Amino acid sequence: MKKKKSFSKLYLYGAIGCIAVIAIVGYIYCFSSFSKSSNTEYVYIDSDDNIDSVYNKLRPFAKSIPFQAFKTLTLHSGYADHIRTGRYAIAPGDGALKTWRHMKNGLQEPVSLTIPSVRTLDKLSDEIGKKMMFGSNDLYYALRDESVCQKYGYDTATIACMFVPNTYDLYWNISVDKFLERMKKESDKFWNFERTEKAKAMKLTPVEIITLASIVDEETANNGEKPMIAGMYYNRLMLRNAEYPEGMPLQADPTIKYAWQRFDLKRIYNNLLSIKSPYNTYKNPGLPPGPIRIPSVAGIDAVLNHVHHDYLYMCAKEDFSGTHNFARTYDEHLQNAAKYSKALNERGIK
Repeated sequence: MKKKKSFSKLYLYGAIGCIAVIAIVGYIYCFSSFSKSSNTEYVYIDSDDNIDSVYNKLRPFAKSIPFQAFKTLTLHSGYADHIRTGRYAIAPGDGALKTWRHMKNGLQEPVSLTIPSVRTLDKLSDEIGKKMMFGSNDLYYALRDESVCQKYGYDTATIACMFVPNTYDLYWNISVDKFLERMKKESDKFWNFERTEKAKAMKLTPVEIITLASIVDEETANNGEKPMIAGMYYNRLMLRNAEYPEGMPLQADPTIKYAWQRFDLKRIYNNLLSIKSPYNTYKNPGLPPGPIRIPSVAGIDAVLNHVHHDYLYMCAKEDFSGTHNFARTYDEHLQNAAKYSKALNERGIK
């Protein structure tokens, strides 16, 4: 009888031990940290990936046993036939089961995408394309397609107005169409009641506000001075007299750089002012057809909150501080321009 009890206890302890071993092995296999890294790793699965390329993307940082567990789960789940694109986060401590489940179900991590304040659509497309699954060419062709732009209320010259340079959380595998829809929603949100009413009070549309802001941003990086510069250009835009029945030309040097696509120019000489372009604000009154860059939020708000003054001219200060001397008359402006030109010559800037 005692032998039977001893045997039963031994059997029980053995069974418990086996279960414990199985539990430990199962934990190591499925729940121990998948990644060798102490940082969160991100795996980008695109539409060209197959199961072998998925394994190759995981292998560099995966631990051996959890990696085998992932492959086993894949083998018995049909994941290889239904690979989902996306950006997947694998944090320290995430096991093979969690990693597999997220990738199988498409539970991806969003990308924090900052819309850059750049000058051209090709540069915008290039910068965004670096961070999203769709290629830069796909976005660029969409932005140059008149029918696509019209869908959102713009044309190819004004579509840049739809991009407000803030940071947005987006899924990496979002399509170009869905991306543009999101940008339209964010633009509509940005143009809230307060901003819209300020634009109406200035008798300008949001597109015109953004176009003017793009010029202001090109004139200075000094946010504190932007409302002053915006006020000067607004005065020119609104001026109507015998000399300027259509308004005083903006005569904005940055628009000449844009017309020539020569953004490295340090000085604007008279021979550059004859270019035939709708962006030549020396020849054409009013605003150019669209923005000459994606302006900053500070630039847009500087226009909406411009300083009310009676200056019509400005010239960069001769101390190269990045700020400007303002003038009410052309004679005063010529004096300021002469000081700046002298400073340029002394520094050998051409």
